[in-house]
Amino acid sequence: MILKTPEIVSFHQALTAYYYENGRHTMPWRQPDKHGAFDPYKILVSEMMLQQTQVDRVTPKYQQFLEKFPSIEVLAKAPLSEVLVVWNGLGYNRRAKYIWQAAQMIQTDFGGVFPGTREDLQRIPGIGPNTAGAIMAYAHNQPVTFIETNIRTVIIHHFFKDKKDVPDAAIKAAMDQVVPQSSDSDTKRMQGAILTPREFYWAMMDYGSHLKKSLGNVARASKHYKKQSAFKGSTRQVRGQVIRLLAEEPKSREQLAQEVKDSRLEEVLATLTDEGMILDRGESLSLAK
Repeated sequence: MILKTPEIVSFHQALTAYYYENGRHTMPWRQPDKHGAFDPYKILVSEMMLQQTQVDRVTPKYQQFLEKFPSIEVLAKAPLSEVLVVWNGLGYNRRAKYIWQAAQMIQTDFGGVFPGTREDLQRIPGIGPNTAGAIMAYAHNQPVTFIETNIRTVIIHHFFKDKKDVPDAAIKAAMDQVVPQSSDSDTKRMQGAILTPREFYWAMMDYGSHLKKSLGNVARASKHYKKQSAFKGSTRQVRGQVIRLLAEEPKSREQLAQEVKDSRLEEVLATLTDEGMILDRGESLSLAK
């Protein structure tokens, strides 16, 4: 799909207007350090936390996490149990283990230096193409292309209205044509554009969230759309209960069964043990060290 120049211009105008009027500019992970740089470690933390989790739930946890683990070095040295305790309440606890493993791998395989290429980032546990793309865009202001639900929403709304089963290949083709190619703000303004790659993706997140609230989930027209399963009554809920209880102190199976009244408890305990999230000592269970 080749977009026409007027389509691209109109799209950028709508995106930019929304961003400057309504963008969520105060999000803590959008704030640079005193030198104007963005720490890729902090971007990784925010991206992991934001996966399938609402912003208002992430914000306090993000700040709490960075207070406890202010750097990749500190996180790598921490026991997994401490990471799980701080993460507790966000759900999808595998993400906590992924980010902990990522810190360790960066220390051992990359000499403590956060990888600077998309290829190296994707070698790290839990970092797929989209998370790697997000880190390159947000931390390094690179004109990469990546796709997630808000991006699908925006692109489908502007370029695939009334279409069904829109494949990610078509969305990527459109994105390749609309992502700003310069990371220099002055150059972009001289070219008649406003947003740098970093700002562009911030805008896409905000605009996509707005469209979902005002128009419904436009991304359902995506061929790759998957409805998130309900949390209540799911094994995810049981996993969360177990992690929360063991974060307080080690417990026996009998103690857990008294508080987690679910027939799937043994199945969940076995899975958490296999994943290395909890330790099963027979007489008691505890969070992994």
